[in-house]
Amino acid sequence: MTDQIRIRVLSVDDHPLLREGISKIINDQPDMAVVAQAASGGEAIEVFRQHRPDVTLLDLRLPDMNGIDVLITIRAEFSDARIVMLTTAEGDVEIQRALQAGAMGYILKSTSPRELTAGIRTVHLGKKFVPAEVAAQLADHMSDEDLTTRELEVLSHVAGGNRNRDIGALLFISEETVKVHIKHIMEKLGASDRTQAIAIAVRRGIMRL
Repeated sequence: MTDQIRIRVLSVDDHPLLREGISKIINDQPDMAVVAQAASGGEAIEVFRQHRPDVTLLDLRLPDMNGIDVLITIRAEFSDARIVMLTTAEGDVEIQRALQAGAMGYILKSTSPRELTAGIRTVHLGKKFVPAEVAAQLADHMSDEDLTTRELEVLSHVAGGNRNRDIGALLFISEETVKVHIKHIMEKLGASDRTQAIAIAVRRGIMRL
């Protein structure tokens, strides 16, 4: 099959070994080829402009930018960009953010080569690709109530090791109000204590430490 009718793929990941592995899987396919690679968000945007790939595989965690910000930047310039998040991040909040920002697929790095190439073909056809385990993550938290901006602020201060009194002083609210926020946070996350609330929030992608 000639390059003209191959699916042209851009691979964005800051781990050289992973990029090489992904390239090998893709280049072994008769109908697709990696036309470019990038190791950072800034590089990904530049390389996208140069190559205009058919499908971009984009990591969520990059050294200079969040992958979702890269996605938004590229799609603001190229509204028809077909971008698949390829990541270890399986938190439902991050999945939701990526899809809302215009990602056409969300694939975990633990996936099989067959599923990865199937995802590329599906997205190239203009369809969304969300594997079963990713869809299950979303479904599990569909009815969960989001944390408010204030609750997120409180939780980030809790994660920073601050006591209720200190958090109150930092946010100009009373210690009692802080306690109420923490109670609501634990109820919404289904956590039994502050430590578990932080662990759940990190796992779901609500916050990063």
